[in-house]
Amino acid sequence: MRKVITFGTFDVFHVGHINILKRAREQGDYLIVGISSDQLNINKKGRAPIYPLSSRMEIIQSLRFVDEVFVEESLEKKREYIQQFDADALVMGDDWVGRFDEFKDICDVVYLPRTPSISTTEIIEVIREIP
Repeated sequence: MRKVITFGTFDVFHVGHINILKRAREQGDYLIVGISSDQLNINKKGRAPIYPLSSRMEIIQSLRFVDEVFVEESLEKKREYIQQFDADALVMGDDWVGRFDEFKDICDVVYLPRTPSISTTEIIEVIREIP
């Protein structure tokens, strides 16, 4: 069985999230998704997620092509997470190309194209501009 792992915040869930997760699952037989903790998102993006961690985890876990979810507490623990879940492949969006090549010694690293014209950050910015 080929295990695939991916990571993300998955806030304000949209079709781009569905696309990347479905395509990640196509890279193997079992998909594990690390969901950024609220604090990690604050550290990474300078803001708290719109939806709390428990809601984001429930949304992702409910998808039929996701087999397992866990909380990603730290960006620096990616290697540890890959090894802990015995992942054969790490899949990330192509906005991260090259960023995770350091893990090629323990698993395949695959960068998939993002869905054009959709971004959680852009959605949130548009919503904040509405009077």
